[in-house]
Amino acid sequence: MRLRLDSSEQILAAARALEQGALVGFPTETVYGLGADAENIEAVANIYKAKGRPSNHPVIVHVAPEADIAYWVKEIPAPAQALIDAFWPGPLTLILKRAEQIPDAVSGGQDSIGIRCPSHPVAQALLRAFKGGKGGVAAPSANKFGHVSPTKAEHVLEEFPSEVANGMIAAVLDGGQSDVGIESTIVDMSRLTTHGPVLLRPGHITAAQLEQVLGMSVNAPDQAAPRASGTLEAHYAPSTPVALVAVDALDHTIAQLLAAGKRVAIMAYEAHRETSGLQAWRQLNNDPVSYAHDLYADLRELDHVNADIILVEALPLSSEWQGVSDRLRRAAFDSQGVLQKLLSEKLA
Repeated sequence: MRLRLDSSEQILAAARALEQGALVGFPTETVYGLGADAENIEAVANIYKAKGRPSNHPVIVHVAPEADIAYWVKEIPAPAQALIDAFWPGPLTLILKRAEQIPDAVSGGQDSIGIRCPSHPVAQALLRAFKGGKGGVAAPSANKFGHVSPTKAEHVLEEFPSEVANGMIAAVLDGGQSDVGIESTIVDMSRLTTHGPVLLRPGHITAAQLEQVLGMSVNAPDQAAPRASGTLEAHYAPSTPVALVAVDALDHTIAQLLAAGKRVAIMAYEAHRETSGLQAWRQLNNDPVSYAHDLYADLRELDHVNADIILVEALPLSSEWQGVSDRLRRAAFDSQGVLQKLLSEKLA
């Protein structure tokens, strides 16, 4: 069942479905999530089952703006509270020590928990209706594990047709296109005394913005850092192989592939590129916010054009591009070597 955002009755129905142990797809400002009652172990297990997600890979708990964060975590250090005050509701997830009564099903067996308060009005309405605003909704992105994240309701329905049909997913709330378009920034604040704040996943909120609020440096991930959503090397990937190509090599690479009879799709931000002979072309805006907004929807479209490879024009190295660069690097991880293989093959 696909529900429109403009019906409070339908949002209430989705909240009741969550309370009864069903799954619900819902929009956030980052991407669409696949939600379950965070305190219902069986419901959380169904998220993992539907997605094909490893059981030790934690999910993020979403709470309403008025929620009592202290219910979910052992303590809220002053630096973590400063980030909450600055960026919530919004695309920031904090890793904190999990309260004893919260099941470890949401944290992949770890003693920490990822928690955030989304800013999307439909997400907030759902969270306020669910358990009277006092519950938490565990919700990774609403896609099969490792696939491109959904930024529209129809993407969720495409990913889970059988789960919607059999009622495991009771509803998909439609809140339009996600504004941000990539997943939340994740900061580990659970080991401040030993490691300081650690940026586990970059996103719309940058390291510079975090450091400005904290008054201290944000550190890179270390081997002892908590596992967190979306931090595996291979992630966010379409079925079609993806290769990142330097700007000055893109035209030559396209020409070589076409000469070898390969089907090529392109994602780039240079308007002057030659497009004849390509399976598809997507031009994204040359700024990180607009690029992030369109990234996943365009990757999904290019994945359906029967290409042998999707070439992505390499992004600038500046810090504001860190979030989208991270997603593309992971999307291309399992495709290493494919480009060279295609270039070496002769036209049949």
